[in-house]
Amino acid sequence: MKSADTIIDARWIIPVEPAGVVLDRHSLVVTAGEVIALAPTSQIASTYTAKRHLTLHDHVLIPGLVNLHTHAAMTLLRGLADDKTLMDWLRNYIWPVESRMVSPAFVHDGTLLACAEMLRGGITCFADMYFFPEAAADAALQAGMRASIGIIVIEMASPYASDAGDYLTKGLAMRDALSDEPLVSFCMAPHAPYTVSDSTLERVATYAAELDIPIQIHLHETKEEIQESVATHQVRPIQRLQRAGLLGPTLIAVHAVHLEPHEIASLARHGCSVAHCPSSNLKLASGVAPVAGMLEKGINVGLGTDGAASNNRLDLLNEMRHAALLAKAASGDPTALGAHEALHMATLAGAKALGLDARIGSLVPGKRADIAAIDLSAIELSPCYDPASHVVYAAGREHVSHVWVDGELRVEDRHLQGIDERELRLKAAHWKDKIA
Repeated sequence: MKSADTIIDARWIIPVEPAGVVLDRHSLVVTAGEVIALAPTSQIASTYTAKRHLTLHDHVLIPGLVNLHTHAAMTLLRGLADDKTLMDWLRNYIWPVESRMVSPAFVHDGTLLACAEMLRGGITCFADMYFFPEAAADAALQAGMRASIGIIVIEMASPYASDAGDYLTKGLAMRDALSDEPLVSFCMAPHAPYTVSDSTLERVATYAAELDIPIQIHLHETKEEIQESVATHQVRPIQRLQRAGLLGPTLIAVHAVHLEPHEIASLARHGCSVAHCPSSNLKLASGVAPVAGMLEKGINVGLGTDGAASNNRLDLLNEMRHAALLAKAASGDPTALGAHEALHMATLAGAKALGLDARIGSLVPGKRADIAAIDLSAIELSPCYDPASHVVYAAGREHVSHVWVDGELRVEDRHLQGIDERELRLKAAHWKDKIA
């Protein structure tokens, strides 16, 4: 018999690779944080023993969900200014509060709160864009969560940095300091074309190429953003990015709601990815991204929650459902985005956009053991004909029972491991009092 750290027997496993597969009564074997075997439970039982053996009779195992875009620390601003237009929300509510309140402590506590929420919903990896990114990285490591930390760049001064050059200097120093952390990766994070100059965009493109890291940027989120770009620069934002050399396989276009057919073709031709944030787009009335058209052209589309201040949930199961339903309604085609495709968007597509698909995003031997277990035994989930359909259309984050990150159990029987929930609630109340 071969020895392992953990064996997980499950009623179903959806590995995501190969696509469209649901495995019945299979088991995963994990050693040193790596998936080393995936096979029928009867075969595993005759081959492996483990220090820990879990049998999940009514559960489906899926890869840990990948939140391709969020501003984690903004969890502390959840519900602060709802039902506003995007620019009203930013200029008159969010940015003024941030100028007063944002600090390393604010970012750490807000990010830790976000990590707790995301882990409980089966999210094991997130891409962040916010101030004081080293504090966000510290919080993610404290939670035992995988994170792609954004080197944020913006022209305006903030409590974190004075100008674009200062943002870059501090962000690159942060990357150097944390480069040995196995759960932390990095991406360039220029905020948006309307807050970043052409010369800064060119610098970002240069650094991203030198460091071989992705670039995430808000792009074509609203009609107003595009109108402003045409008035100021005489071109649409995507054309500014192309001139600056940002269009390519490392680009993650966040939102990408308002795209002309030729712009979809351009993103596809350059191998760009898109971070689709359906709930945030709906809440801010930004519009409905043409996801069916993007997928038809072969664009890699992942899913993001955006920040809790504009969503107001860091819930990727909810995003999968919204993404599938919106794609069907917008295209007039009920087959436009099926359950398996939506799950791919929330896992392997996000991992690919972040350059992590060789390590995470699917449950195959050789990849890291980022896993979520969803209990399908609840009365509201009975009966279950198709677990993939249930994951996307019926189950909620309250049905997530276990979560592993890099082989370490971070949620067990719906309880967070290694995070003091009472202390976290007290910190949230403290920041609410300060902000209010």
